[in-house]
Amino acid sequence: MTPAFSGSSPYCYSNSLAMVLGDDSPPPSAIEVLTGSPFGAQFAEGGLPHFDPLGWDPDLGLDQAIGLLGWTCERTSGGDAAQAINRLRRASKLGPVLTGPVDIGLLLHQPWSGGVANGSDHWVVVLDVDDQHVLFHDPDGFPFATLPVDAFAAAWEGQLVECAGPFTMRSAFQRMRQVDVRAALHHSLAAAQRWLSGQPDKSRTRNGALGSGAAVERLAAQVQTGLNDRTRSHLAGFAVRVGARRLSDASLWLAELGATLAAEIADHQARLLGSLQYRLVVGETPAAAAALRELATTYDTLRAALAVPAGDSTAWSG
Repeated sequence: MTPAFSGSSPYCYSNSLAMVLGDDSPPPSAIEVLTGSPFGAQFAEGGLPHFDPLGWDPDLGLDQAIGLLGWTCERTSGGDAAQAINRLRRASKLGPVLTGPVDIGLLLHQPWSGGVANGSDHWVVVLDVDDQHVLFHDPDGFPFATLPVDAFAAAWEGQLVECAGPFTMRSAFQRMRQVDVRAALHHSLAAAQRWLSGQPDKSRTRNGALGSGAAVERLAAQVQTGLNDRTRSHLAGFAVRVGARRLSDASLWLAELGATLAAEIADHQARLLGSLQYRLVVGETPAAAAALRELATTYDTLRAALAVPAGDSTAWSG
């Protein structure tokens, strides 16, 4: 039996939500699956490829996971920096605040940040705000981090971040009903099938964007002809490792539900995607493109498998 992966992953919003929910939280691996992130891929011309569904983003995924787990919260955004900091200060007096997206390039406590906005989204848990500093847990590995109020506000405004609006936060979390994590995951499978279709609400997607297998086929073609430095760096530094982790966790939790066939397919996807890491770094272009083309064929298969009743022991021969 293959052991479940445990280690560092860029699971910032799932880890942050787990911190906010405290003892009542399921593991971050389950939260990640509940957000819907493992179930697809997306690629728009001129943009960066992502191994998450077309039209999906972490802000939308958080809302999905919070609702499935039986919780509510107050989500606010907008205003100017002074208004937002005052709102954050008041909310943090009542409990931890899930705050983000923030621009990771402007998180000056991280020694590799560079201090330049780059549009990469990140989430943190704010604990307190005084006149000079914001105190927060950063799931990138920085407990009880602090930033000057103005510096935190600049990162939080996130002018280059496409996900959500400026100064978005979630506070006043309340559990409205008791929901077992397996029940929540079971209820999420219908949404997973919709995500895998690659045909979301068109208002949430760019013109010409592709989803699931079509997106991965396009990426394979670009890998074959040669990636620009920006795309290669994004894939090797972020997208491949987080995508493989998401699929590994999806396989783990699908198996917990007794969805054996879907779990096997997700595990195969995770292995294919994980195999890209070395190949992209060292430039094994034909092998990387071949793995992507095989991955592209699996999304419709997984969508069909999710419709198979739990406990069906049909073997997958992919």
